[in-house]
Amino acid sequence: MNTRIVVDTSVWIDFFIHPQASVTLQLKQLLRDRRVVLVGMVLAEILQGIKNPRESKQVRETLKNLPFLETPRTVWQRAGDLSAGLRRQGLTIPLSDLVIAATAIGEEAEVFTRDPHFEKVPGIKLYTFPESV
Repeated sequence: MNTRIVVDTSVWIDFFIHPQASVTLQLKQLLRDRRVVLVGMVLAEILQGIKNPRESKQVRETLKNLPFLETPRTVWQRAGDLSAGLRRQGLTIPLSDLVIAATAIGEEAEVFTRDPHFEKVPGIKLYTFPESV
């Protein structure tokens, strides 16, 4: 069975803005393979960046049928614990990204992101792909 992939907002932005970027082409393949799952924090981040009704329709249409991972109390606790542990090490990562990471960790999913700070999150599995898609 293929591992599910939580796609971070940074990748979705490229997907909607740069249709021929290698990241976009890889995401299109993951969508065809039905490996992508959506989390609430990413959905909210994407929607907050919408500028007009046409863009809103395109984004909502693209995301509406993706499997959705709910965010139970355990995810919020894990995100808080991750944040506290990283802060003790002198690292501050946005709480929104830690919620995304905590959700993926709890679901044993990988995170497809372009943000390098995810690499600092203990226990996270990052999705990597070959440059030639």
